Amino acid sequence: MNKTDLIIIGGGAAGLMAGSAAGELGLRALVLERKAKPGRKLLMCGNSRCNLTTNISAERMLQMFGDPVGPFLRPAIEAFTPSMLQRWFAVNGLKTVTKAGNKVYPHTERAMDVLNLFTDRLRDGGISLAGSSPVQALEKTKAGFRVTTANFVVESNYVLIATGGISYPKTGSVGDGLNWAEKLGHSITPCRPGLAGFEVPPEMIRGREGRIIEKVTVDILAGGILHGTTHGIFEIEKWGVGGTALTDASRIIARKNLKNYSLVINRPDGKTEEIRPLRTRPIKEAMITVGGVDLREINFQTLESKVCAGLYFAGEVLDIDGPTGGYNLQAAFSTARLAVEQIGKRCGRKGFQPLLAPPKKPAGKAGKTRRRRKLPPG
Repeated sequence: MNKTDLIIIGGGAAGLMAGSAAGELGLRALVLERKAKPGRKLLMCGNSRCNLTTNISAERMLQMFGDPVGPFLRPAIEAFTPSMLQRWFAVNGLKTVTKAGNKVYPHTERAMDVLNLFTDRLRDGGISLAGSSPVQALEKTKAGFRVTTANFVVESNYVLIATGGISYPKTGSVGDGLNWAEKLGHSITPCRPGLAGFEVPPEMIRGREGRIIEKVTVDILAGGILHGTTHGIFEIEKWGVGGTALTDASRIIARKNLKNYSLVINRPDGKTEEIRPLRTRPIKEAMITVGGVDLREINFQTLESKVCAGLYFAGEVLDIDGPTGGYNLQAAFSTARLAVEQIGKRCGRKGFQPLLAPPKKPAGKAGKTRRRRKLPPG
């Protein structure tokens, strides 16, 4: 039977970063992906442009996540900040660019280039990736863990579950990681749609389909109390209302489990409109899942389970969620690196090398090097 240091279950954003980090540390690791190819949801991010993060400070990002997510993510985000993430991509051959709203994209604005970088990192780090390998059983053993797929069985000292939530199930996020976590003793917070649009009575949108209003603020009210305010775009669709200001509001509503709420749309021209949605769109259409493995059962400084030694988690399989704009990918990347770093320490590895600046380009014909934009401090 094959034996390795670490098995990473899930080949999405968190799993790919975890595999890349394992390669950096010289760990023997295997990434298992239930779909034939990894990164299906990653390719959809930012309308296939891949909004990697938001170019703000770690402290500001943690504030934007809010309670209880921000405090839980603090060690992970501070260890691998938005600026460090941008530097990591640049060092590994993919520069980033900051667009409107401080949103960070690969300079090519192609999600496929991000995925190709990750698969190259796995190859160069000697990390195996097994596609079409849904996990059929995950068992705790005296020596670690045994993972069974349809075609092989492998054992490891440590397991990292990075299977995501249950939104966009066609990409492979079907909730199997939550099932394995529950079977190993974890509590699961019920999953709700986050970053989703709202269905509203037809008369509220009749004759206005396709209208887009920018720079609105949305007040979220329930029980006469203001529960949050979001900013962004308001879009009126055939099926209801959406846009960044509305989808961010849906996350707050789900996180606070609000009932009988209303949304007050404050337009830049001074006009207001109050909307009482019928419901959010179904979770299979949501950008993220609100809910997952209960954070109280995870050591936030290491991301190791408190109820099953040697079991780690990263990304959206945990009950973590953030606003639209790269927050959720940053959380996936940061938690993956923190978990793998902790596993590496237990395997006797010293830790990650400093993120040095990328090498300068060769001198041009005139013998002068081309001037480069300085990377943000890491």
